[in-house]
Amino acid sequence: MAKAANVDKVKRLRGWVQNYDWGRCGAEAQVARLLALNSGAEVKPDRPYAEFWMGTHDSGPSFLADGYGEGQNVGLKEWIRRNPNVLGHKVLEKWGPDLPFLFKVLSVAKALSIQAHPDKELAKELLKLKPNLYKDGNHKPEMALAITEFRALCGFITLEELKGVLVHIPEIVELVGNASAKQVLDIDKQDGAEKVKYALRSVFTQLMSASKEMATKSIAKLKSRLHVESQLRCLTEKEQLVLHLEKQYPGDIGVISAFFFNYVKLNPGEALYLGANEPHAYLSGECIECMATSDNVVRAGLTPKHRDIQTLCSMLTYKQGYPDILKGFPLSPYITRYLPPFEEFEVDHCILPKGASTVFPAIPGPSIFLVFLGKGTFRIGSREDIVTEGDVLFATSNTEITITTSSELQLYRAGVNSRFFHTAL
Repeated sequence: MAKAANVDKVKRLRGWVQNYDWGRCGAEAQVARLLALNSGAEVKPDRPYAEFWMGTHDSGPSFLADGYGEGQNVGLKEWIRRNPNVLGHKVLEKWGPDLPFLFKVLSVAKALSIQAHPDKELAKELLKLKPNLYKDGNHKPEMALAITEFRALCGFITLEELKGVLVHIPEIVELVGNASAKQVLDIDKQDGAEKVKYALRSVFTQLMSASKEMATKSIAKLKSRLHVESQLRCLTEKEQLVLHLEKQYPGDIGVISAFFFNYVKLNPGEALYLGANEPHAYLSGECIECMATSDNVVRAGLTPKHRDIQTLCSMLTYKQGYPDILKGFPLSPYITRYLPPFEEFEVDHCILPKGASTVFPAIPGPSIFLVFLGKGTFRIGSREDIVTEGDVLFATSNTEITITTSSELQLYRAGVNSRFFHTAL
């Protein structure tokens, strides 16, 4: 980028890749494509490329791609610490000299663990009690915005659906016991929400606490029964999903627990948001993800990693029903905004056709831009810079950016939730 008076308004970044084993392998992963474009790194065909991180979290920090006398390998976190005013005073006052959001791209080939993220109070407690497992004291509300069709398990099904599961899936009743199952089946609509929550918590905790031996045996029975029944009828989508998960994680209690959760399919351009203490598991597809700056995960199934079943089952809200799906709203002819109910972040998706231009107005907080496809020009004040797919740019607060393209340009922007600035006045 050309050196100019307003040089510090926008900084190019190098992202960080996580090679978790559930990622898509080689060049077919969007994460691998972006890594190669962003940093010139070689993509290995047999290596999984799971997550591309853009932000300041210590588990995957971004670095400045342009030194400008800042020195080599200066982290974005360090640069912000040295120049805290780039965040804007409201953000600095609320969150201190750090970025409150973490921006990611995910390429999911295999189901992620059944998990939840703790609220701030629990996060601080877990950090104190188990610092080797829980690395920070922040909460982690998050949002996934589908790039391709994106599938997930998210939140608990309704009481009526749960009763249907207990009636039609005898293998679950074997694991939880007749008494726990009856407790749910005997509830009627006149019973209060607390009684429903107590029964759901009880039956789910019994299920997740089943011994490895019992789980393996029941899943084998379920698999045999469904294979027989598939000769006589069409299996439900959830039954097909459970058989698919069993191939990925044989004998894992998470396989059978999938019956308790909503099966969500996002179309490209749809988003799902998750608050603290809500159970979920991403299953397949590629998405943009944004969250509060945290990497706290409590896992209980579909994983070879450490499971903390007691913590997970005790922390969940046990809300029931299908999650809200965000379709975004038009901010301008070319920009769609996704606004979750969390202060830390929002995401904009910009699709700019050939010959068009658009303006991202100056806002009182920082932004990170990811150029996803195509090529264009960023104009900041009197300076112009060419941007191409794979570029990641940090924009300081109060920076107006005009974007033009002579081909077609697609980008995503993450920033602090705009509602925060209205309430912080």
